[in-house]
Amino acid sequence: MDQQVTIVLGADPAAFEALISQLMSSANELRSQAEALFNLCRDRHPDALALKLAQVLHSSQSLEIRAMAAVLLRKQVTSSSGGDSEESPSYIWSRLSPATQSSIKSLLLSAVQREEMKSIAKKLCDTVSELASNLLPDGTWPELLPFMFQAVTSDSPRLQESALLIFSQLAQYIGDILLPHLPTLHSVFLNSLSNSVSPDVRIAALGASINFVQCLESTADRERFQDLLPAMMRTLTEALNSGNEATAQEALELLIELAGTEPRFLRRQLADVVGSMLQIAEADRLEEGTRHLAVEFVITLAEARERAPGMMRRLPQFIGSLFAVLMKMLLDIEDDPAWHGAETEDEDAGETSNYSVAQECLDRLSIALGGNTIVPVASELLPQYLAAPEWQKRHAALITFAQIAEGCSKVMVKNLEQVVSMVLSSFRDPHPRVRWAAINAIGQLSTDLGPDLQVHYHQQVLPALASAMDDFQNPRVQAHAASAVLNFTESCTPDTLSPYLDGIVSKLLVLLQNGKQMVQEGALTALASVADSSQEHFQKYYDAVMPYLKAILMNATDKSNRMLRAKSMECISLVGMAVGKDKFRDDAKQVMEVLMTLQGSQLESDDPITSYILQAWARLCKCLGQDFLPYMNVVMPPLLKSAQLKPDVTITSADTDEEVEDSDDDSIETITLGDKRIGIRTSVLEEKATACNMLGCYADELKEGFFPWIDQVAPTLVPLLKFYFHEEVRKAAVSAMPELLRSAKLAVEKGQASGRDESYVKQLSDYIIPALVEALHKEPEVEICASMLDSLNECAELAGQLLSEGQVRSIVDELKHVITASSTRKRERAERTKAEDFDADEGDLLKEENEQEEEVFNQVGDCLGTLIKTFKASFLPFFDEISIYVTAMLGKDKTPEERRIAICIFDDVAEQCQEAALKYYVTYVPFLLEACNDENSDVRQAAVYGIGVCAEFGGSVFRPLVGEALSRLNNVIRHPNAQHSDNIMAYDNAVSALGKLCQFHRDSIDAAQVVPSWLSCLPIKGDLIEAKLVHEQLCMMVERSDGELLGPNNQYLPKIVSVFAEVLCAGKDLATEQTASRMVNLLRQLQQTLPPAVLASTWSALHPQQQLALQSVLST
Repeated sequence: MDQQVTIVLGADPAAFEALISQLMSSANELRSQAEALFNLCRDRHPDALALKLAQVLHSSQSLEIRAMAAVLLRKQVTSSSGGDSEESPSYIWSRLSPATQSSIKSLLLSAVQREEMKSIAKKLCDTVSELASNLLPDGTWPELLPFMFQAVTSDSPRLQESALLIFSQLAQYIGDILLPHLPTLHSVFLNSLSNSVSPDVRIAALGASINFVQCLESTADRERFQDLLPAMMRTLTEALNSGNEATAQEALELLIELAGTEPRFLRRQLADVVGSMLQIAEADRLEEGTRHLAVEFVITLAEARERAPGMMRRLPQFIGSLFAVLMKMLLDIEDDPAWHGAETEDEDAGETSNYSVAQECLDRLSIALGGNTIVPVASELLPQYLAAPEWQKRHAALITFAQIAEGCSKVMVKNLEQVVSMVLSSFRDPHPRVRWAAINAIGQLSTDLGPDLQVHYHQQVLPALASAMDDFQNPRVQAHAASAVLNFTESCTPDTLSPYLDGIVSKLLVLLQNGKQMVQEGALTALASVADSSQEHFQKYYDAVMPYLKAILMNATDKSNRMLRAKSMECISLVGMAVGKDKFRDDAKQVMEVLMTLQGSQLESDDPITSYILQAWARLCKCLGQDFLPYMNVVMPPLLKSAQLKPDVTITSADTDEEVEDSDDDSIETITLGDKRIGIRTSVLEEKATACNMLGCYADELKEGFFPWIDQVAPTLVPLLKFYFHEEVRKAAVSAMPELLRSAKLAVEKGQASGRDESYVKQLSDYIIPALVEALHKEPEVEICASMLDSLNECAELAGQLLSEGQVRSIVDELKHVITASSTRKRERAERTKAEDFDADEGDLLKEENEQEEEVFNQVGDCLGTLIKTFKASFLPFFDEISIYVTAMLGKDKTPEERRIAICIFDDVAEQCQEAALKYYVTYVPFLLEACNDENSDVRQAAVYGIGVCAEFGGSVFRPLVGEALSRLNNVIRHPNAQHSDNIMAYDNAVSALGKLCQFHRDSIDAAQVVPSWLSCLPIKGDLIEAKLVHEQLCMMVERSDGELLGPNNQYLPKIVSVFAEVLCAGKDLATEQTASRMVNLLRQLQQTLPPAVLASTWSALHPQQQLALQSVLST
């Protein structure tokens, strides 16, 4: 080997070139030997190796060898390529002598000057850029920038292009180092964009300009580059005019990147830029790819909401043109016979790339701009298209309805009648593909405009779908009608659905016996949904339907019927859940036998039935409850296996030209992270997500019965709290956490934990809670943050005193972090409101995003409430730390929801910590008193409840505030709309708080006036928790013959009796059983002790039904 090293690194370049060509060999053994020899040279003689590579790159005659040498040298001298860190063995720059480093730098620059081959020049530029990004910050390559400025103004277009490519990459890596040269760069770019005759130079200048605009932090610096925009756009138009579409497409891709990252750079010249793009999109003579990119540019601008809110809505005329372009693209569809004869619903014969791009873009455009912008544009074009003689136009209109519904739902819901009648009239269109599109639109509208559509238009839509199911000439239409029944019934109440069940179920049974598999599958999914939505109403069809379903399950055993069988399984399990255990029990046994057999057989890895089996088992468990336990040994092993699937991930370099293998494969999703392209097989992730969901379902359903599986399930799910490849997996893991803890806790409490005691529950909570806290810290999605807080709260509640002080500390620290992060996000959104084009539509979207934050705050409040209730006064040192975050939420500038949550947190502290909480009154009670008059009834409710708590526990600290509290409570109680349904909870809590003032601070109030006024508000009926407490208090006061309550000469007695009567009439709602029997005893005493005349007048003041109710209560 040593001898080989000597030869390779010797004077004859041929030996070294031979080694490089062996490194490219397709023969594995030869390549492995060459790699070993190369690595040995690198480890023993780094200087010699690096110089050899640089010399070959500079002087070799062979193109392949020069190209390979560029790649190899880049790996040796740069630390960022391919994820190699500076410690990586392939990074040798820091081990080279200064002389070698110097030689390599000059050889590289000389090679850049000499290299004529574009592909090798690009690789060379990569190597120079990466090396420079490590050296320029330390000032250790002073020759580079002068060389580049010289190159970019030289006579050689190829050299100009190379210099621009290097500038472009340096802007990405170390833009700040180049800031001092901005004025020079500006004129260099302007010159290259405007005056170069070479399209390659212009594209390189475009790329460099765009990268610079992106790396500039200050608006003023970006402004300097504004005047480049016309020249940047000319790069595109000139390429198109000279018929050079490949260059035009490169330019478009670069401009799309700019639109996505710095949309406001385009703002001043927006109309010109967007106008040019639309001309390209409309130009029939251009290639489809070019036109699609122009459309993509405009859509990207529309989607750049965070960076340029509302900007595109300023150009309604262009939105109209773009919409028309997209609808025209939808006309590019053939009536292909293969579509009609298709075996599966996803056969899209006749659809072109124009058609599918238009479909996707209509959806994205309407989501980005919203209904107020899109609906007026659509309502001009859609009626014309619907009335056209060409079927393609009518078809396009209906597809457009379906595509824009999600983004325009709020506006379309207001015009439902028009929308529904336009679509339903096409159910009778002579062309089957138009009828299919009409059904498709109804299906989509049912999802996006539900439940309004279902509530108001069931009497039109369901009969129309039912008659479409009779179209036996067109199985595609029949099958799609069944699918639309599924969409429609998903948002339907049982009562809406029940009048139609006879008709729909009998039609679906006919379709089940149809020869076309696609129709049968559609019928099965529809039946499943109908059963799920009609619940017990479905019982009367059970005996007719189940034999067919079982027959398919037993007999559809061919490979071609795999999906049919899977759907029958789904349908059976949903029907079983709808009708309940008693009706389903006998069939359930048979079905489970089939499932067990299937599970035991060797299924192919791509068999869709696997995930259907997992879901069917879980539904059967929900239906059968504890009776399902015997089957768990069969169910769990494959379920755990699916939950433990490793994601199927391929990682390639983002700058390689090879696409990920099977990139046209739908099941692979690719994302680019930095310089890596990651491909993930989605089917594996979906199966994993389903399995994780099912594990949570079993734990939830079986409670302590799930105990035997916890030790396997917890270590499977806990690490998945940080599974960033798939949100659904994380969500499932999050929601399962409290279920696992509850199962363990119940099993231990009920003695069903195979001898384990509370220490097992502690061990489990010690595993789960820190993992949840850590996952919450790293979670990128706000919605999942809220779910994690919800789970954390439930787990803390379940663990109770088992939480260690360290865990409480970490939870509190994380809650601070969550509050801070949420406030930062809200602040950033508030910044967006200052954008020039911010409008009402943006305001609505912002409000929705902030509502998610409120859910986060709500959960934070719940978590604190749980910790306060669990640890009471010993939690207060932690509360002292978090209190400044809570008082900040009480500010006038905060949302009502934030104020409510902050008040509730203090209410909890005051109630749970009683005397220990008195020191907080001075800070919080003024907020409470003020909030009694808040416009928001939920804030008022929390505030008056808190006043009641402080009255009960505040003693002498609260006494000076009694007068103020009394007048605030009075305002709430005496308000003209106090008893309105929105205000009733605040009213009831104010009455309860007033009662507490009467009970605990009678000496500070005018009792003769206040107590009767409290009595006049009774009974309270909105807040059932407070009602029980208040009516118990009333009872107690009557029992001790409270003078101020009974009044002079017992004048308030009739009122008291009528309150008792109302409370007793209401059953168990308004009083506990104990209070009710005390009331009955009091009434009996009154009967015996009061003079008959007083008794008669008290009695006559009651309503007749109250008199009857009292008679029956008193006589039993």
